[in-house]
This record gives sequence, C-alpha cells and structure tokens, in this order.
Amino acid sequence: MVQKAVIMDENQIKRAVARISYEIAERNRGTENLVLIGIMSRGVYIAERIAAKLKELEGYDERVGVLDITSFRDDDKNIPDSDKTDIPFDIKDKSVILVDDVMFTGRSCRAAIDAVMSRGRPKNIQLAVLVDRGHRELPLRPDYVGKNVPTSRDESVQVMVREIDDCDMAVILE
Repeated sequence: MVQKAVIMDENQIKRAVARISYEIAERNRGTENLVLIGIMSRGVYIAERIAAKLKELEGYDERVGVLDITSFRDDDKNIPDSDKTDIPFDIKDKSVILVDDVMFTGRSCRAAIDAVMSRGRPKNIQLAVLVDRGHRELPLRPDYVGKNVPTSRDESVQVMVREIDDCDMAVILE
C-alpha cells in the first residue's frame, strides 16, 4: 500500500489525546471508579497517554489494562490461542474506557466488549478512538474521537506510535 495522506502529525495526536482526556474527565465527573483498557497493540500506547494526561488533570492513579481480543474475533484468522491480556484491576462496577487507534467496521470493538464482559460486569463501557473512519457494520459508535476521517473502503488508516514505529502520525494508505 502507498501512503496517500498524513491525517494527523505528532502535535495533532497530542492535542487529540489531551481533548479526549478532558472529555473523559468531564463526562465521568473525574476519574473515580474509572479504568482504562487499551486494545492491543497501538490502543495500549494511546491509553497510556490518556492515563498520563488524566493523572496530570485529575490525579488518576490506575494502571492501564492491556486487552488482547484475538480469541474474541469473528473472522477466520487461524491464530494460536495465546491471550496476552493483562488487566491488573477489578472491573466490577467500574466505568471501563476501551481505547483503540482506529475504528472502522466496529468488529474489533465488539470483540473487545465481549472480552471485557468475560472478565466481569462493569458499571458501563465507553469507547475512545484516535481515528474514526466510518463504514460501520455493527451499530456501535465511539464516545470519544480524536479525529473523524471519511475514507473509501479501498483505503486504510494506519496510526503509528513512537513506542512501536519511532514516530507519531496517522496516515491514509491506498
């Protein structure tokens, strides 16, 4: 695939993370009984950035959970069952914020909800995404969005984070 356009640079990602963090704190009236769970792999790093901003704003002190949705996916990927989930806190009666890099059809989000529900019953589940590119196949929508980007089905959106890719940016590929 060839890069078509840069849709978010490092500064735009920082601003989006800050905006999402403010919105989370405002909607939840602080961070009490709030937990963040990043969907592997890039969602984890975005969740850690949101947690750092929430710590700065509200004194948020929970670690970020890591969610591996592989065994909850509904596609035919034949991947060995090796769950890398690490959620070091109880989710019962908590407001769970699932964090992902890109929302497309909603299938990863559905798998993430199933994975969370298999571990307990939270008070509620909210979804934060850095990029929402549309084209839903399921009736799901994110609660917090860094940027809405209209795309065609032939294009894809790739988010890069410095922890994995040595840079922060989001691009459209075709």
